[in-house]
Amino acid sequence: MTGEPPLLRLPFDRPNVLDPAPEYAALRARQPVAEVLTRAGDPAWLALGYEAARALFADERLGRSHPYPEQAPRISTSVMFGGPQGDYSTERESHRRMRKLLMPSFSARRMRRLTDHVQDLLEDLLAKLATRQPPVDLHEELSFPLPVLVICELLGVPYADRDEFRVWSDEYADLSKPAGAAAAQRKLADYMHRLIEAKRRTPAEDVITDLAAAVDGVHFTDDEIADIAVNVLFGGHETTVSRIDYGTVLLLTHPEQAEALRADPALAPAAVEEIMRMSAPSDHGFTRYAHADIGIAGVTIKSGDAVLLLPAVANRDPAAFPDPNRFDITRTPENPHLGFGHGPHFCVGAALARVQLQAMFSTLLQRLPGLQLAVFFEELRLNTDRLTGGLVTLPVTW
Repeated sequence: MTGEPPLLRLPFDRPNVLDPAPEYAALRARQPVAEVLTRAGDPAWLALGYEAARALFADERLGRSHPYPEQAPRISTSVMFGGPQGDYSTERESHRRMRKLLMPSFSARRMRRLTDHVQDLLEDLLAKLATRQPPVDLHEELSFPLPVLVICELLGVPYADRDEFRVWSDEYADLSKPAGAAAAQRKLADYMHRLIEAKRRTPAEDVITDLAAAVDGVHFTDDEIADIAVNVLFGGHETTVSRIDYGTVLLLTHPEQAEALRADPALAPAAVEEIMRMSAPSDHGFTRYAHADIGIAGVTIKSGDAVLLLPAVANRDPAAFPDPNRFDITRTPENPHLGFGHGPHFCVGAALARVQLQAMFSTLLQRLPGLQLAVFFEELRLNTDRLTGGLVTLPVTW
């Protein structure tokens, strides 16, 4: 790839914790798909426009694998999304089998049956929170515990192990220490291997038991199942934690929207979709590699090129969302946001996230009507060295 003037290098400096860097909008105004340099210094195509990003999410000519992994452009030092993953010759079939295996566990019907239980877990956490002397860190007291409780119960991971796998998850997501992240990945996989063996000895009604039963040495091996379990455990709570934090900040910095939701909790489903559209917890994005030449938006992505998909950027495209930087929980957009991805890689846990987020935002302001930030908005800080980003802390009072 060539470019004049010299390519801009990611990440861009953000103006605050809520908004993407203005450079994205400036680039998008020139072209929906632009050449940039990644954090690692390699060239990549960045999808900035909504239609281009949506098309690339769904394009089966893109994958996580690369025919020559050692030569592939890298996005970052991340062991998860920093470079190619999987076998180039079998990726599509492996991905199809994995989704087929997981879909029954995360079906919308099964998630709806979880709704009452999630509400009960949330009520318990809010009751404990109400006894605390503010200010408190909402991230530690609510945003983190709820998704962890839910994913532990769903998967069959002992909640007592949460501190241990939290440390490993934090290390796994660390962009500043790749050797430590790789070691944490191995620790998580070893943990899942032990848990799978325990479920074989004592089966239960949970996802790990279902996954353990799927191992046949042909379609799935122990290593594959352990990797799937690690990704579900990691992704199943990390993204929801950050959306609870971001949704809370969005509401508290837009008091008219908070008041509308407090007055009418039935707005929670629409509020969740707007929170998913507006949230920008990370600037890392999703890594893809072209498995063939792709012509899109006036450029040609060559086979082997890296492609970076950033939903938070595409979701601010004014061509898809009028007045895209306005937070409006009554918005009824014609286009669905890309917060959960799109196409064959649409997040398998989207329904689970929605159940938790809708419970949270239909309840939080009812139980704590005086909720407000305990620090100036400008004092909130991002985890910039973390794959999933998110807020360092969320101090609140009421």
